[in-house]
Amino acid sequence: MPKKREKEAWKKRRRQEYLEKREFRYYIFCEGQQTEPRYFEGFKRHIEENPIYRHMFLFVIEPCQAETMRVIEKAEIYVKKNHIEKGQIWCVYDKDSFPAKDFNDAEQRAEQLSRKNSNLQYHAAWSNECIEFWFLLHFAYYTSNNHRTEYIAFLNDKFQEVKAGKYQKNMDNLFEILTKAGNPRLAIRYAKKILRDAQGKAPAEIAPGTKVYALVEELAKYLPEAMQSSYI
Repeated sequence: MPKKREKEAWKKRRRQEYLEKREFRYYIFCEGQQTEPRYFEGFKRHIEENPIYRHMFLFVIEPCQAETMRVIEKAEIYVKKNHIEKGQIWCVYDKDSFPAKDFNDAEQRAEQLSRKNSNLQYHAAWSNECIEFWFLLHFAYYTSNNHRTEYIAFLNDKFQEVKAGKYQKNMDNLFEILTKAGNPRLAIRYAKKILRDAQGKAPAEIAPGTKVYALVEELAKYLPEAMQSSYI
């Protein structure tokens, strides 16, 4: 038994040493259990296919099943527990019907944490009111402050137009549909314009709006070259 424990400890040390060599480190904490993690898994799959970055890139996706501030808190706990000292920590969460103060405080907390360590940067990739707003920007410039049911109905229509079936939260190919049938580059441009027009407002006051584009823009740099033109 002692030999087995020693072997397991050795394997753990070796894996840790291997991961420590990864130059680009991204830890993504998602409010949801399905939609956001599966979407970002698409980036992970394709980045790992890129021979330039696949051995230099550490990509961790953590579903939190928590809202606004609790997503940030879970990220903090994970970082402390795993002794993470460098990398980018991205917290992906929606406004939904949660209090405006909690929604605004989450971004402020991320900014506070980033000031503590220049090697460990926290980012708030929020959507008001939901991540489906980010998805629909792949198909149109949209500024109506509607309930998520309206955004999902819009996505259903667009997905059917491109023969992708009905929009589902647990779609494994969501990333591919948005990349090939939608226009990610325009979605980034639209999201930036909405935030520019709302300059000076708190996140809860920007409805609709999203900062998910910032994470997408960051990850797109590591996609295979043939895919980058869809984003950059």
